Amino acid sequence: MSVITVGQAVVLGVVEGVTEFLPISSTGHLKITEGLMGIPVDDTSVIGFTAVIQVGAIAAVLLYFRKDIARIVTAWGRGLADREERYHHDYKFGWWVIYATIPIVVVGLAAKPLIDGPLASLWVVAGSLIAGSAVMWAADRMGRHKRGEDDTGFKDTMIVGSAQILALLFPGFSRSGATMSAGLMLDLDRVAATRLSFFLGIPALTGAGLYELKDALGSGIDPLPLAVGTAVSFGVAYASIAWLLRYVAKHSFNAFVVYRVVIGLLLLGLLGTGAVSA
Repeated sequence: MSVITVGQAVVLGVVEGVTEFLPISSTGHLKITEGLMGIPVDDTSVIGFTAVIQVGAIAAVLLYFRKDIARIVTAWGRGLADREERYHHDYKFGWWVIYATIPIVVVGLAAKPLIDGPLASLWVVAGSLIAGSAVMWAADRMGRHKRGEDDTGFKDTMIVGSAQILALLFPGFSRSGATMSAGLMLDLDRVAATRLSFFLGIPALTGAGLYELKDALGSGIDPLPLAVGTAVSFGVAYASIAWLLRYVAKHSFNAFVVYRVVIGLLLLGLLGTGAVSA
C-alpha cells in the first residue's frame, strides 16, 4: 500500500510548487503538511517522494530561464574549445555554478544520516523558520542593494552557493531564503540575489531529486502519486517564479519574514499541544 495517495500528492505538489522558490522553506512546509495529513515525515519513501517532486519545480525554473541557461551553457561550451571565449562572463559563471555546488554535495552526502534522521524533526523546522526570518530581516536591511547581476563574481557565487548548506542541515531555514540573504549581504539588489538563487538551485535540487529517486520508486510510493505530485509542482512553481520576480523588483522581504515567524510560532504551538507529531 502506498504511503502517499494521489489526493495527498496533489496537495504536496501545490505546496512544493508555491514554496520551493519563495524564501519561506519548501521543506518546512512539506513536513508541516505531511504531519497534518498524518504522513510519517521521517519515512524513507516519503523523504524520497518530496525530493523527487522538487524536480517538477526545477523543470519549471529550467523552462522559465531557458534563454539565460542556453546563453550560459553555450558560452561555457565555446570557452572549453576557444581560449578567447574564456573571458566572457557567462563562461566563467558556468564554472562558478559548478564550483558553488560542490560544498552542498559534500555536506549532503556526509550528513545524510542526520538530515534524514534527527534533523527531520518538526521542532527543527519551527526553530529554523524563526531563526531564518531573523537572518533575512537583517540581510535586507544591512545590504545596500547596489550591485546587479552582471556585477556578480566567483566570491559571490561561492558564498551564496555555500549558504544552501544551512537549509540542507536545518529544514525550515529555506534554501532560497538562505541564498537570497547571502546575496543581499553581499550588496546585490533583490532581483539579482533572487535570480542567482534560482541558478544555484538548479544543480543542487536536480541532483537531490535524482539521488532520492531510487528510494521513492522502491520503498512504497506508487508511480502514479509520484507523477501527479511532480506535474502539479511544475505548473504551480512556474507561476510562483513569475510572481516572485515581479514582487521583489518593487518590495522588500518583510512580508516573508512576518509570515515565517507566524508559521514558526504556530508550529511550535501545535507541537507543544500535541496536535501535530514531531
